[in-house]
Amino acid sequence: MAVVVFDPAEFRQIYPSFATLSDAQLSHAFSMATLYLSNKDTSAVCDVDERKVLLYLLTAHVAALTYGENGQGPRPLVGRISSATEGSVSVSAEYNVAPGSAQWYAQTGYGAQYWEATAKYRVGRYRPAPTGYSVPVVIPWRP
Repeated sequence: MAVVVFDPAEFRQIYPSFATLSDAQLSHAFSMATLYLSNKDTSAVCDVDERKVLLYLLTAHVAALTYGENGQGPRPLVGRISSATEGSVSVSAEYNVAPGSAQWYAQTGYGAQYWEATAKYRVGRYRPAPTGYSVPVVIPWRP
């Protein structure tokens, strides 16, 4: 197996809204993305091409949250808007998000796409017993 090698120039071609970010900023966003999705040989996503797409989506999500898009700074509010007033403008936001939940990913379109694309990896997986290891079968209702 292999790992995904991040290419900032390729990333900017795929996601032009991050053209104003430096290579260092994009590389940092990619490193942060690997905290959420492993880029090791033992990753749950075995197909390197699929892992690359997912890591690039996560990189875009992290970059949008951290640095902003299209030369704009990051959004000042985090979480959902819980109340808003119009006269004399007032906005309140709340962030009641459980770790690893969909709400964190839904803060950007990139994160929402990542969340949907990784649904198949968030289900229980069967892990067979190691080779040569026998599992005793106990049938208590038989003598």
